[in-house]
Amino acid sequence: MARRAQGGRALAPSRRLARRLLFALTLSLSCSYLCYSLLCCCGGPAAPRARCAPARSAAAAKKLLQKSRPCGRPPAEPPGSAAPARRPREPPAPPAGSAPGPGRPGAKRLPRAIVVGVKKGGTRAVLEFIRAHPDVRALGTEPHFFDRNYDRGLEWYRSLMPRTLDSQITVEKTPSYFVTKEAPRRIFNMSRDTKLIVVVRNPVTRAISDYTQTLSKKPDIPTFEGLSFRNRSLGLVDTSWNAIRIGMYAVHLESWLQYFPLSQIHFVSGEKLITDPAGEMGKVQDFLGIKRVITDKHFYFNKTKGFPCLKKTESSSSPRCLGKSKGRTHVQIDPEVIEQLRDFYRPYNIKFYETVGQDFRWE
Repeated sequence: MARRAQGGRALAPSRRLARRLLFALTLSLSCSYLCYSLLCCCGGPAAPRARCAPARSAAAAKKLLQKSRPCGRPPAEPPGSAAPARRPREPPAPPAGSAPGPGRPGAKRLPRAIVVGVKKGGTRAVLEFIRAHPDVRALGTEPHFFDRNYDRGLEWYRSLMPRTLDSQITVEKTPSYFVTKEAPRRIFNMSRDTKLIVVVRNPVTRAISDYTQTLSKKPDIPTFEGLSFRNRSLGLVDTSWNAIRIGMYAVHLESWLQYFPLSQIHFVSGEKLITDPAGEMGKVQDFLGIKRVITDKHFYFNKTKGFPCLKKTESSSSPRCLGKSKGRTHVQIDPEVIEQLRDFYRPYNIKFYETVGQDFRWE
């Protein structure tokens, strides 16, 4: 019993020493954490690098903790002071694709210019030539928004467009717009400032080209003569046939002039586009308000196809020519049929020349 008592008395000082060491360690860690919180977390990176004074007792440490505040909360205002002004909310980030930003290749925008017509007039050539300009981005396919897909909405239409920078112009091409009655009003409702490009061509030649394209897809269709006339002996042309109706340019133009002034409509000669592509594209660039970059040096004449093609550009490693469907050899038409159609179109052509102030010399 005496030994056990002596052993207990011997261990007592050791236990007291261990408890003191544990308390000192806990107090030291608490003060270190408090100091780090005040200087680094709450004060931020710019907080002064002051040295933390060690607390000399548990009571002192408790006082320091009471004076501290959780990181991220503002200090309490003294009684009677004015309420601090609230920090204004950050504006919400714009939706993806709605505006350009750092590292973003631009935004999808509604077109500022549209090639609205006409079918088989040379619209694909104009689109391919103008998209070689660095300030133009063009949709390669025909969206048919203002004639077939209008119920899908403008956001669907916008989503089809290529991304552009603020300095670039978005262009799309759908030749059927020119003969669609609703198209002028719908485009006007999208933007009354939209610039319109119409590529026109001798209506007789255009009709033959249209028929040639259809014949390549449907070999069993009636003859060109049979489709063109209701009664050839009387000279009654069938204007219900789309290939004939499209060439009545003056009739279709009336719908467009109800919404757009002539100053917003540019007419490209399909014939001059072949003989002088640089000259015609120079006028298109002027109309769009962009620098004349596409010039003579960009073109060469493809004898096989019978029309000009683009030479190699900085963005293309090979010359750019229109596809196999372009430059087909037209079917042979009876010269008398051609003469009758010329007589039919003559009054429409003259009215068209007078309206646009330009003689295309189709007579």
